[in-house]
Amino acid sequence: METSIEDVAEDAGGPARPATTVADGADAAVGAEAAAPVPVAIRPASLSPSRAGDFMQCPLLYRFRVIDRLPEKPSEAATRGTLVHAVLERLFDAPAAERTAPRAKALVPGQWDRLRESRPEVGELFADDPEGERLARWLGEAERLVERWFTLEDPSLLEPAERELFVEAELDSGLRLRGIIDRVDVAPTGEVRIVDYKTGKAPRPQYAEGALFQMKFYALVVWRLKKVVPRRLQLVYLGSGDVLTYDPVLADLERVERKLLALWEAIRLATETGEWRPRPTKLCGWCDHQAHCPEFGGTPPPYPLPVRAAESGDTEQGRMGPG
Repeated sequence: METSIEDVAEDAGGPARPATTVADGADAAVGAEAAAPVPVAIRPASLSPSRAGDFMQCPLLYRFRVIDRLPEKPSEAATRGTLVHAVLERLFDAPAAERTAPRAKALVPGQWDRLRESRPEVGELFADDPEGERLARWLGEAERLVERWFTLEDPSLLEPAERELFVEAELDSGLRLRGIIDRVDVAPTGEVRIVDYKTGKAPRPQYAEGALFQMKFYALVVWRLKKVVPRRLQLVYLGSGDVLTYDPVLADLERVERKLLALWEAIRLATETGEWRPRPTKLCGWCDHQAHCPEFGGTPPPYPLPVRAAESGDTEQGRMGPG
């Protein structure tokens, strides 16, 4: 249930990390700006992997983040992920021979300072830590994640074609897909590899398909933009020291496109009818919006968009299958 800076930045289509936090479609703030008065609601206009995942997990969560734009508190885990991403991105500014683990770890304090400047609210995470002991442990955990990356990849042998690449493509249906890809590698032969860093642990094999959804989403956008099917999709899990790879084919991307079109139709219908049903799962325990969720005795805010009465032919919400 974490919404990290990288999630909301890709939804916005704005600058690379650290970035203003915004929600997909409505391009709404969920970080510091979200503490300000909520702006006029805007109908969703595009879809990112994060927001697609929100709707598949719980349609009501999607509404809270995209339509209502309810604020969410920064978390240590999500903020640490943002910090680590920033360090790995900046390391490639150095010449290949200088891309060492000590240099990468040395970047952590400075990138933390930059993050606090761009998002002052993350400083609240350690407001009750006057001696800085918890902050020191937290920064140490970030350094260990950065160091582990060197056991999985050798940055001295890599020259990324793109880092923190914002991509956006419009499908024939008019649906806009957008996101930010951590790294794009291009071989001398022209083959493309899409790489994404994860600071958590690799999922169990039975859940690998869900983890790959984001990568196939990116591959679909690249295919639509460049007419090239990426040769490899690669997830680098720094939390567990695992690398998950998948070599897509065109049929994979066509299936993802069909799934996204069905998902977008469900979002469109929910937007028009105001029917955003909660979908209780174990993840509810980490949700910031329990006070507004009927599953926890809460009441959602008044729906800020015009609604129409549901028709008999309307499909049920919140039932997206694996596709």
